[in-house]
Amino acid sequence: MSTSLTLSDVTFTWPDGGPVFEHLSLTVGIGRTGLVGTNGSGKSTLLRLLAGGLRPESGSITAPGEIGYLPQNLVLDTGRRVDDVLGVTAIRSAIKAVENGDTTEEHFATIGDNWDVKERTRAILDRLGLGAVRLDERAGDLSGGELTLLGLAALLLRRPAVLLLDEPTNNLDLRARELVHREVEGWSGILVVVSHDRELLQLVDRIDEVRNGEVITYGGNLADYEHAVEVAQEAARRHVRAAESDVKRQKRELVEAGMKLDRRARYGQKMWDQKREPKVRMRKRQEDAQIAAGKHRNLHTDRLEGAVETLKAAEELVREDAEIRVELPETLVFQGNDVLRIDAVPRFGPPVNLHVMGPERIALVGPNGSGKTTLLRTITGELPPRSGEVGLFVPARLLPQRLDVLDDTLSIVDNVRRVAPSLTDNEIRARLARFLFRGATADREVASLSGGERFRAALAALLLTEPTPKLLLLDEPTNNLDLASVRRLTEALRAYRGALIVASHDRPFLTDLGITRWLEI
Repeated sequence: MSTSLTLSDVTFTWPDGGPVFEHLSLTVGIGRTGLVGTNGSGKSTLLRLLAGGLRPESGSITAPGEIGYLPQNLVLDTGRRVDDVLGVTAIRSAIKAVENGDTTEEHFATIGDNWDVKERTRAILDRLGLGAVRLDERAGDLSGGELTLLGLAALLLRRPAVLLLDEPTNNLDLRARELVHREVEGWSGILVVVSHDRELLQLVDRIDEVRNGEVITYGGNLADYEHAVEVAQEAARRHVRAAESDVKRQKRELVEAGMKLDRRARYGQKMWDQKREPKVRMRKRQEDAQIAAGKHRNLHTDRLEGAVETLKAAEELVREDAEIRVELPETLVFQGNDVLRIDAVPRFGPPVNLHVMGPERIALVGPNGSGKTTLLRTITGELPPRSGEVGLFVPARLLPQRLDVLDDTLSIVDNVRRVAPSLTDNEIRARLARFLFRGATADREVASLSGGERFRAALAALLLTEPTPKLLLLDEPTNNLDLASVRRLTEALRAYRGALIVASHDRPFLTDLGITRWLEI
C-alpha cells in the first residue's frame, strides 16, 4: 500500500458554479505539512476533499489508511458523554462485561487489541491538559477550547494513518496551544494542518500554498517559505522593472522609426515633385520604400507588443500585497496624557488596578475564561463593575471577537455612514479605500463578506466612528484571519497613533505590534 496521500487530476466546483480546483494533482508524504493561503483560496475545501467530506467531480483521492479529520468549527452534541465523543464507550462496556465474567465472543470482537484503552485514553487526555475530565461527564460541561482538545484526543486514540487539522489552535489559550504544538511536533505519520498560527507553522516539514486553484510546495517551515517567497518576489519585481524599461525603449524606437520613415517619405515626394528621374524608376523606388517602411514599422510594432506581453507575464508573478493604511492624525495621544484609570472588580475575573498613559500598547494575556473579555467590556462601560471605578479620559472603541459591530443587512458604506454622519459619501469612500474597499466593493452587503473582509470592514467602521477612538480595545483580533490578513492588520495597528489594549494568545502578533506592557489576568 502507498505511504502517501494522493490527489490525481481532481476537479471540484461548488454547486453555484464557482470553480475551486481544476485537474489538481498533489502528493503528500509522511511528515508534517502546513497548508497556507489567503482566506477563500480553498484551504478548508481541499482538507474536506482529502477527508472525504466532499466528493470531487472528477479525479481520485487515495490514502494509505484511515484518515482523522478535525474541522475548524467542531460541533459536538453537548449531551453526549466524553467517552462517547472519544469513541471508547462500547470498548469500555465490553471490557467491563468480560471482567464481570461474561465471555461472549461479541465482547472480544468489540475489544480487539484495545485492552489498554483506559490507560491510553487517560494518557492522551493528560497530554492534552484534560486530566481532570471524567469519561462519564457530559461534553457540554467543557469549555469551547476543551471541546477542541477533546476532538483532537478522539483522533489520536484512533491512531489514523493521516491526520488532517483545520485551524486547531483557534480560540485556544497559550497553554492549550503549546499542547497542540507538542502533538503536531511529535506526529510520525502523515499530517496536514491548515493554520495561521505562526508558531505551529514553524514546526512543519514543508509548506503547501493554495493559490489561484493550484498548490505550490515549498520545503521547510514557515520561515523558509516566507524567505523563498520573498526571494521569488524580488526576482519577479526585477523582471517587471526590466520589462518596463524594455517597453519604454520599444515605444521610443517605434517613434524614432516613424520619424525616420516620415523623413524618407518627404524626400521621396520631393524627388517625385522635381522629376529628377524617370517616372517608372521613381514609381519603383516609391513602391520599394513603402514595402520596406511597412516591414520596418511592423518589426518595431511586433517588438513593442512582445515587450508588453513580457511585462504582463512578469506582473502576474508579482503578488498583490496591498496593505491597510490608517491615516488618522486625530488619534494621537501624547506622552503623559491620561487615557484610562481602572481600580475595580469586574463582574467576572480578578480585581484590576490599571493606569494607562499616552500611546501605550498593552497585551492582555491569560487562560481562556480568566476574564479578559469581561475586562474589555468593563472598560467601555458595556458591563458595570461589581465594585470600584473606571475612569476613561479619551474616546474608546471595542472590536469584539464576534465582529458584531456591523449590520449585516447594510452595505459597508452605509455601516460607516451610521457611525460617521458628518462625512460625505466621497470622504467615506476615500477612507474605505485605505482599508482595501475600493469602488463597487464598498457597496457590498456585509452579509456577503468573507471572514477577512468582514474584519477589515469592522475595523474601518470602528476607526472612522465619531469621535475617533484614541483607545482601541481588540479581543482576539487574529482569530480566523489568514497570514496575509494578520500582516495587514499588524501594519494598520502600527500606524495607529492612539493607545491599544489587545487580548490575544498570538504571541508573534503581539510582539510585532510593539507591545510596551504585558498584563496577565
